[in-house]
Amino acid sequence: MSPDSGQVRYCARFSYLCLKFTLIAYSTVFWFMYTLGICLIIELTGGILALVFRQQTVDLINSNIRKGIENYYDDLDFKNIMDFVQKQFKCCGGEDFNDWDKNAYHKCSSPGPLACGVPYTCCISNKTTVMNTLCGYKTLNQERLKVQHIIYVRGCTDAVILWFLDNYKIMACVLLGVLIPQFLGVLLSLLYVSRVEDIIAEWSSTNDALLGGSTQKQELEYTTVGCCRCYPGNEIS
Repeated sequence: MSPDSGQVRYCARFSYLCLKFTLIAYSTVFWFMYTLGICLIIELTGGILALVFRQQTVDLINSNIRKGIENYYDDLDFKNIMDFVQKQFKCCGGEDFNDWDKNAYHKCSSPGPLACGVPYTCCISNKTTVMNTLCGYKTLNQERLKVQHIIYVRGCTDAVILWFLDNYKIMACVLLGVLIPQFLGVLLSLLYVSRVEDIIAEWSSTNDALLGGSTQKQELEYTTVGCCRCYPGNEIS
């Protein structure tokens, strides 16, 4: 800095501006540092607990699926999701096909054509033939071996878990794709806070040197060039 230029430069490094604009662009898409950090900790903790208490996690999932099956025809969102999972993963119910006995329309003690049956999405079908929506009629009161050629007898919880294990590389990529941006947001925020603290410290030391022990503080008028008043300013006596 030239002594006769009459200017004081407060942002000597371009890395600060680069980091600042990167964080601003990132913040328009993702959350801020503390929210990201909390979400990251919760996700990691939940994943670890799910692995440690795997059986309890499976039981909890099956219990929630049974609750959804009870309201299968009343909850359209759950119905669409359950139908998709049963067709895509070739499964039926949560733990097994007998979970459909929890539904008021499908339990064997109910009247009507759906009694003691399962939805057609549980049926083993040929894509070239027209689907019979009552293909699962009277299957809940029979043994697994007798109906395994008519409907899928395995539960969707086990089917999805087996799919995850068979496609662990894909799941690892998806998991990294979710966690890395959040970790990057926390890191950028920490770097930004540290850089701002450095700028404040540099400004304080420079201002003290310019004052030269005078008790009368001088006002600084910043130029309108640049953003966030981070570029050189003219010192006014």
